[in-house]
Order: sequence, then C-alpha cells, then structure tokens
Amino acid sequence: MKKLVLAVVLLLSSLAAFAQDGPLPTRSVFAELGGSGLAYSFNYDFRFDSTRMDSWGMRVGAGGYKIGDDSFFSLPVLVNRLFGKDDRFFELGLGMTFFGVNNEPYSYCQSFDSNGNCIGPLVTEKSDVNFILPVDGSPSLMGTMNIGYRKIPLDGGFTWRVNLTPIFNNNGFWPLFAGIGFGYAF
Repeated sequence: MKKLVLAVVLLLSSLAAFAQDGPLPTRSVFAELGGSGLAYSFNYDFRFDSTRMDSWGMRVGAGGYKIGDDSFFSLPVLVNRLFGKDDRFFELGLGMTFFGVNNEPYSYCQSFDSNGNCIGPLVTEKSDVNFILPVDGSPSLMGTMNIGYRKIPLDGGFTWRVNLTPIFNNNGFWPLFAGIGFGYAF
C-alpha cells in the first residue's frame, strides 16, 4: 500500500512538472467527498491547454481508508471538458476508478444460553464486495461520469465544485451518485 501511495505522489509530481505556467489558473488540487473517488479522494486537475480554462483536461487522484481489518483504496482517472467563461464552468467528464477492498470475514453465533454465552454453531462468512453496485471481486474497476459545476477564481485561490457522478460496471448503472470538492487553483 505504501508503494502504491508513493507511486501516486510521484505521478502527480511529474504531471505538475509538465504543466506550463499560464496567466490563468489551469491547475488545481482538491479534496472530494463522494464523486469519482467513490468514498473520498485527493486530486490533481489540469488543462491540456494552459492558455484556456474552457478546454480539455484531466484529473488523477487517490483515496482510501482503513478501519479495523477493513480497508479501501481508490484511484480515479478522468478526462474532462470545461464549458463557460469568467470563473464559472459547466464540467463534463468520463473515466475509470480502480479500487481495492479488503474486507475480513466475520463470525456470529446462531444461538445463546440464558447467560448470553454462545451454545450454537459459530458461523463465519465473508462479506460481499460492493460499493453501491455489486462488484465481481477486488481489485476492480468502476466507470465514472462527471456532470457538474465548477467555480474557479480568475487569479487562482479557493475553488469548489459540485457534481452528479453516475457510476457503472458490468453489473449495472447507478445515476444518482454525487460529489462535492474544495481545493486550490493555481
């Protein structure tokens, strides 16, 4: 896991090195709750044309958590297009989110005595791997779309976004997933 996080940090650093400085804040870093990172993610977004805000761009991020023996990691990668002017933009995007889930088996007792001690058989089951949609094991891929609003100050600084993020995989389509993000544009 540490090697994967290090690889993501190096990738984000190299993307920043290739981006050109322009008069407009065509790059941003932001945290997003929900959205393409599924649970949450930290992201780097940049425009391919550093002279225009209303252009094609890309975002790469990473997110995850560890609670007890359960853990989750996501790596969203999306291509997006901004439409708008001044500091207000409509955003459309499409991409994939690689994710991994490690959920440990759990055990429970089927019957108890009057003192609350287990007397029945102890049953151990592995919980299903699901994130909104059923998933065929872990690691896996989830397709993501992005339809949203983005506010980016013309001189850089605090930026925010709200998105409707439909997700899909070979088991279905969920149109009502959403995300909200806050960050810094430069």
